Amino acid sequence: MFAVIRTGGKQYKVVQDDVIEVEKLIGDAGGTITFGEVLMLGGDSPKSGAPLIDGASVVGEIVEQGRHPKVIAFKKKRRKNTHRKRGHRQHFTKVKITEIHAG
Repeated sequence: MFAVIRTGGKQYKVVQDDVIEVEKLIGDAGGTITFGEVLMLGGDSPKSGAPLIDGASVVGEIVEQGRHPKVIAFKKKRRKNTHRKRGHRQHFTKVKITEIHAG
């Protein structure tokens, strides 16, 4: 059985025991988190919501809170002696899916 969940403005197809990286969520490593926005449940008898499935949820365990490698944004205007260099590191949460409840 698989589920399609929505979190952080993105959609993820998950199966039990999957490990996914999502946008930063509040919680410490070892804690549990419940995703209530389930868009679709698949398997032998697939269900799709309009837009969400009532009562369905996905439970996961927070494995790690971290930051991605630095991305450099460099802007330059030629012949103007103007340039700007910015760095950015995006926060993420690594989650292991433990249960999928059909509801």
